[in-house]
Amino acid sequence: MAIATLLPATTAFIQRAPRMLIGAEWVEAADGQTMPLHNPATGEVLCVVPHATVDDVDRAVLAARQAFDDSPWSRARPRERQNLLWKLADLMQRDAELLAQLECLNNGKSAAVAQVMDVQLAIDFLRYMAGWATKIEGSSVEVSLPLMPGDQFHSFIRREAVGVVGAIVAWNFPLLLACWKLGPALATGCTVVLKPADETPLTALKLAELVQEAGYPDGVFNVVTGTGITAGSALTRNPRVDKLTFTGSTAVGKEIGKTAMDSMTRVTLELGGKSPTLVMADADLASAAAGAASAIFFNQGQVCCAGSRLYVQRKHFDRVVADIAGIANTMKLGSGLDASVDMGPLISARQQERVSRYIEMGRESGATLACGGERFGPGYFVQPTVIVDVDQQHSLVQEEIFGPVLVAIPFDDEADALRLANDSPYGLGASIWSNDLAAVHRMIPRIKSGSVWVNCHSALDPALPFGGYKMSGVGREMGHAAIEHYTELKSVLIKL
Repeated sequence: MAIATLLPATTAFIQRAPRMLIGAEWVEAADGQTMPLHNPATGEVLCVVPHATVDDVDRAVLAARQAFDDSPWSRARPRERQNLLWKLADLMQRDAELLAQLECLNNGKSAAVAQVMDVQLAIDFLRYMAGWATKIEGSSVEVSLPLMPGDQFHSFIRREAVGVVGAIVAWNFPLLLACWKLGPALATGCTVVLKPADETPLTALKLAELVQEAGYPDGVFNVVTGTGITAGSALTRNPRVDKLTFTGSTAVGKEIGKTAMDSMTRVTLELGGKSPTLVMADADLASAAAGAASAIFFNQGQVCCAGSRLYVQRKHFDRVVADIAGIANTMKLGSGLDASVDMGPLISARQQERVSRYIEMGRESGATLACGGERFGPGYFVQPTVIVDVDQQHSLVQEEIFGPVLVAIPFDDEADALRLANDSPYGLGASIWSNDLAAVHRMIPRIKSGSVWVNCHSALDPALPFGGYKMSGVGREMGHAAIEHYTELKSVLIKL
C-alpha cells in the first residue's frame, strides 16, 4: 500500500482553529458551537468546523449585500472581473495538490484522481467563466409604439448581475460544485454566500482563503459551515438573497424551490438522477462494458448522473453483465491516499447504511447479485455491486441509491430501450453505446434527459450546459446558460 504523504500545508489546514469567512473576518460560530468532520476511510474524526447559527448566516448575507450594493466590486469593470477569476484559478493551480488532499481526507475519494479531475475541472471552469466576464451583452431594439406616432425613441436591453447569491452544494464533488456556482456569479458581478455540505466543507474554506489572496473585496465571497437544517434553511429564507442555487437531493431541492417561490427568489436546482446506460446490439461490447462500469463505479457511484440503470439488448445481456462483474471483482478498495486504489469509501456511515439497505431490498425481492453486495470497515466501504433479475418498477430501478450499485435489465428493440430509459422520475443524463449513427440520432431526441452521451458517459465540459429534465432539476450549470441564470434583463426606453 503506497499511502501518499500529506503536505505540511494539508496537515496545518486540518489542525487550524475552526473558522469560517464572513466579510473580512475569519470567525467562530456566534455561540461557539462546532461540529466534527469524519475521515470516510477510517471513520475517525478528522477535525471540527463552526456550527453556524441563523445569526451567522444573516451576517454573511448582510456582508454580501453590502459588497454588492456599496463596495468597489459593484463598479468593477468586466476586465477586472475577468482578471480576478484568472488569478483565483492560478492560485488553485498552485495549490492543486493541497486541494486534492483535503478533498480526499474529507470526502474519501482518490487524491490522485481528485487532482486531475475535480480540482483541474474546477480550475478549467473558472478560466472558462473568466472569458464570459467580458462578453455579457445587451441589445438595441427598434420599437413601434403605435400610440405615440410622432415621437422618437432609443430603446435597449441591459443584462445585469442578479445580486446576492445563496449557494448550497452537495458532498460528492465539494470543490467542483462550489466553483460551478462561484464562476458565473463572479463573472457577472454577483456576491456569494456559500453553504457547503455538512460533511465536506474543507475545500470550500480553502477556496475562501484563495479568494481573499486573489484580491476580491471583502464580502464578495462568504462561507458559512453548518447543517442544512440550520444554516441552509436560514440562507434559503433570507430576504436579502436575490438568487438561490442548490445542488443536492431532489427532496431538499423541492423544499428550497417552494421556499424561493414565497419571495420570488430566483432559483437554480441541480438535483438527483437515475441515468440509463443503453447498450445496443451493434455496440463494441468490451468498450461498452468498461464504460458502463466506469459510469457507475466512478466516485463510488456518488455521482448525480451516474449510469445506475443498465439496459442491454437481450442477446448480449449475459456477456455485458459478466464483463462488468469481472471488472468490479478486480477493483481494489481502500484509502484515497493510496494511488493504487480503484474505489474509496462512501461519504458516511449513514450513506453506507442507506446503500446496504437497498442491496438487501434486492435480495429480499429475489433479485440476483452478479457481484459485490457486502460492506466493510473501518471506514464506510461498500463493494461494487451488480444486480440482475429486477423488475423495472422496483425501488432499485426507480430510486436514486447514490452508491456503487448497478441494476441491469435486458431489452428487445430500440422502442423497448427508449421506453425503459424514460420510465423514471429523473432525467439528468443518459448514454447510448452504438456505432449505428442513424439509430443514435433517432434516439437522442426521444430520450428525456438534459445530457445524452454517445459511447461515453458523464463527460462534462465547461461549454456544455448541464442540468436535468423532470425531477432532476430546474435550470442549467455551465456554458452560456449559466450566465443567463446569474443575470436579470432590464428593458430601457428613452423618449428623445
